[in-house]
Amino acid sequence: MEMERAIENRGCCLVRKFRKSLRRHLLFILTLSAVIVGFTLGFLLRLAEPSADALLWLGMPGELFLRLLKMMIIPLLVCSVIHSTASLDPKSNGKISIVAFAYIMLTNILGCLIAIALFYVIKPGSESPLVEGKTNVYEAVPQDIFADLLRNIIPDNMVEATFRQTQTKYSHEMVEQFQLVDNSTRKNISSNQNSTIQMVQKLVKSVGKTDGPNILGLIVACMFLGTAAGKMGKKAKPFLDFFAVSTEVVLQVLRWFLWMTPVGISSLIAASIAGTRDVTGTFSSLGLFVLTVTLGIVLHQALFLPLIFFLTTRRNPYTYFLSIGRAWLIGFAATSTAVAIPEMLNACENKNHIDKRVSRFVIPFCVTLNADGSALFITAAAMFIANISGHPLTFGEVAIIGLLTAIASLALPSVPSSSIVTLIMVLSSMNVPVHAVSLLFAVEWFLDRIRTTSNVLSHTHCAAITHHFNRQGPGKTEEPVMIEEEVELIVHSPDAYNS
Repeated sequence: MEMERAIENRGCCLVRKFRKSLRRHLLFILTLSAVIVGFTLGFLLRLAEPSADALLWLGMPGELFLRLLKMMIIPLLVCSVIHSTASLDPKSNGKISIVAFAYIMLTNILGCLIAIALFYVIKPGSESPLVEGKTNVYEAVPQDIFADLLRNIIPDNMVEATFRQTQTKYSHEMVEQFQLVDNSTRKNISSNQNSTIQMVQKLVKSVGKTDGPNILGLIVACMFLGTAAGKMGKKAKPFLDFFAVSTEVVLQVLRWFLWMTPVGISSLIAASIAGTRDVTGTFSSLGLFVLTVTLGIVLHQALFLPLIFFLTTRRNPYTYFLSIGRAWLIGFAATSTAVAIPEMLNACENKNHIDKRVSRFVIPFCVTLNADGSALFITAAAMFIANISGHPLTFGEVAIIGLLTAIASLALPSVPSSSIVTLIMVLSSMNVPVHAVSLLFAVEWFLDRIRTTSNVLSHTHCAAITHHFNRQGPGKTEEPVMIEEEVELIVHSPDAYNS
C-alpha cells in the first residue's frame, strides 16, 4: 500500500514538474511551432499565387506585431541606459564600453574573414553570366558614411534623434562648362569666340535628415545624463527613481506584447514565402552564393562565436544559445535586431543572471554597432557581384573590401535590408558596377533572416563577455534608486496564476 502511494506521489510530482516546465517554456514552444506553421502556410499559399492584396492581409498580423514592439523600443532604450549608466562610476562605464567595442570590432572583422575564406573555397559566380538589372544611382562614398556616423554620435537635437538621423543627401545640378576649340586663352562669355558652352551634370552633396531613430546618438546622450545623475547622488534620486520605474513599466507592457509573438512570426514568414514566386529557380541560379553565406553564418554561430564565448567565460556556449532561443527566433522572423531587444534583455538578465546595469547598456550599444552577420553577407556579396560583373579582384582589393565592410558595419541601422545600402557603397568605392545588386533581392528574404540571427547571438554574447570581465562589480554596489521588489522580464502563462 505504501509502495503504491509512493509511486502515485512520484507520478503526481512528475506531472506537476512537467506542467510547471510547460508553463515556463510555453511561449518558446508556441514560437517554434509558429515558425513551422509559417513556412508550411507560405509554401502552400504560394501555389495559389496570391495577389498583392492577399499578401497584404496575410502579413498584417506580423506588421502589427512589429509596430507594437517598435513602439516601445525608444522608451525602453532611453530609460534603461540612463538608469544603468547612473549605477556605474565613470571608470567602470569606460571599461564596459572598451570591452564591448573591442568585441564588436573583433566579430565584425571575423565575419569578413569567414566570408573571404569561403569565397575562395566555393567560388560563387565564377561561371555565372551577368544578368542585367536596373542601374542604381546611389552615390555614397566611404568618407560620407563615416562622417554621418560621427554626426549621429553627437545629435544636435535629442528629441529629433528619437525619430530622425543625419544622412548625407545627393542631388544633381546642370551647370555650364566651357569647352575650348583651340589653345587661346578663355575670355569673357560675352566675347569668347573660340569656346562652346556645354551643359554638364554636377553632383551636389548636402547634410540632411532621414527617417529612423538615431539609436547611437540617443545612447550617447543618455550616457551623459545617467553619468551626471550618478555623480549628483541624493539630489538626483527622484530623477533616477522615475527612470527606474519607467523601465519596469515599459518591460511590463512588452511582456503583454510578447504573447503575440507566435501569431506575428507565423504571419511574417508566411507572407514572405508566399510572395516569392519561383523559390526553386531563384536558389538554383544563385545557389553557390546562398550556400557561401549560409555556410558562413552556420560556422559563425556554431563554431567561431561559441569558441570566443568559451575561451573568455569558460561557460558552455551551446547551453547559453538555448537560453536565448526566443530572441533568436524573433530576430529571424522580424529581420531586425532592434525588435528583439526586449527578449535579449530577458535572456541575459533572468536566464543568465547578467547584471542588468551591464546588459541594459551593452545590448542597445551592440544593436547600434555590432553587425558581424551583416559584415559576412556584405563581404561575400561584394565579391560575388564583382565576379559576375567580369571584374576580377586582386587579393589587395579583397583585403580593402573586408576592411571597408568591417568599419562600415559600425554604421548599419538595425532595420531590414540595410546591408544592401552598405554593399552598394563598398562596390562603388571599388569601381565595381552596382546594377547586378538587384539580383540579390531575390534571396534577400532568406539571407536577411539568417544574418540577423547571427547579430542577435553576437549581441547576447557581448553582454555575457562584458559582464564576465566586470564580474568583480561594475562600480557601485548599491544602485542609487529605490526599488522595493525586483521585477523580472519573464512572460508567464495566464494559467500560471491560477495554480
